[in-house]
Amino acid sequence: MKLAIVHERLTEVAGSEHVVAELSREWPDAPVTIPIVDQRVSASFSPQVRTGPLSSAYRMVGYRSYAPLLPLVPAWLRRRDFGSADAVIVSHHAFSVAAVNAAAAIPTIVYVHSPARWAWDKKMRREEVASLPGRLALDALSGLAIRTELTAAPKITTIVANSAAVAQRIRRHWNRESQVVHPPVNVAFYTPDAAETREDYFLLAGRLVGYKRPDVAIRAAAKAGVKLVIAGDGRDAARCRKLAAGGDITFVGRVSNEELRSLYRRAKAMLMPGEEDFGITPVEAMACGTPVIALGVGGALDSVVDGVTGSFVAEAGDDEMVSEFAEKFATFDSHSFDPVAIRTHAEQFSPEAFRRNMAEVVTQTLATRRDG
Repeated sequence: MKLAIVHERLTEVAGSEHVVAELSREWPDAPVTIPIVDQRVSASFSPQVRTGPLSSAYRMVGYRSYAPLLPLVPAWLRRRDFGSADAVIVSHHAFSVAAVNAAAAIPTIVYVHSPARWAWDKKMRREEVASLPGRLALDALSGLAIRTELTAAPKITTIVANSAAVAQRIRRHWNRESQVVHPPVNVAFYTPDAAETREDYFLLAGRLVGYKRPDVAIRAAAKAGVKLVIAGDGRDAARCRKLAAGGDITFVGRVSNEELRSLYRRAKAMLMPGEEDFGITPVEAMACGTPVIALGVGGALDSVVDGVTGSFVAEAGDDEMVSEFAEKFATFDSHSFDPVAIRTHAEQFSPEAFRRNMAEVVTQTLATRRDG
């Protein structure tokens, strides 16, 4: 079977790039079309990456910002030729679904990390940028993203969501049904280690940006008088440090995978105070046998089992959520959770399971298309 793979941009390697990497492992001969590529990243990604002039423009500006190039992505993808491919798999965030229009009669499988959440959610856009010019530009880009999605959505053969929450958004925004295949997590690397014992701190890991609600974790830790370790960086880092002043809160910045694994293993619990599309870091923590305290919405409902692998906090107003997280912190007993059961649960999110599930989706899509 000949497949082609499409992804939106390769400027870093995060959750969606791990999805594409596993797709490439399952179909190693499939070309991977990506409009915007940082060659420094692609060197260690996949030998099958195909790109074009947008990447050249990105390189010419010293890889400083890909944002001005995003409006050009849909038009570039619509002109791609997928030749004799039996099917095209699209990894979609906002604009890559435009490739569906180029596929014509070729079956398309779109793996949706989320319909462009920032485009559909005005409140989220307001948290992304503070300046009026920035907001106007993002509003215009949002309009393009929504039009791109709505034009392509009726033409997609098979839609795959990375969580039940994303499947609900697809239904709401695109008026299409989808099946859920959870993204891959490196559970072979993130493992328990008896030599690293539990310590008296909670862990928040990931980008420090508004929608992930690091402010809730910081305020709750200060209110409960507990120790919080924050691993990661982002545009809200300065605001978070200011908010944390006076509390027992340690910022360790960006850390290596090995350092992050050690932090997971030693933490009382991993925190997820914001709504995620799926959420890779909680699964990484659970793979290390560490329980998770999460806001009980979004992707957390797919990955965390309340009372078995962690505990949920109900969504509410900011002050109430801070109080609820603070109460969890003050009363949380990590010894009441079985690390073996937590680890066993996390293993279902392995790369092998992801590849197997996606292979079944492709096989079913082609079989249905032939029978039709």
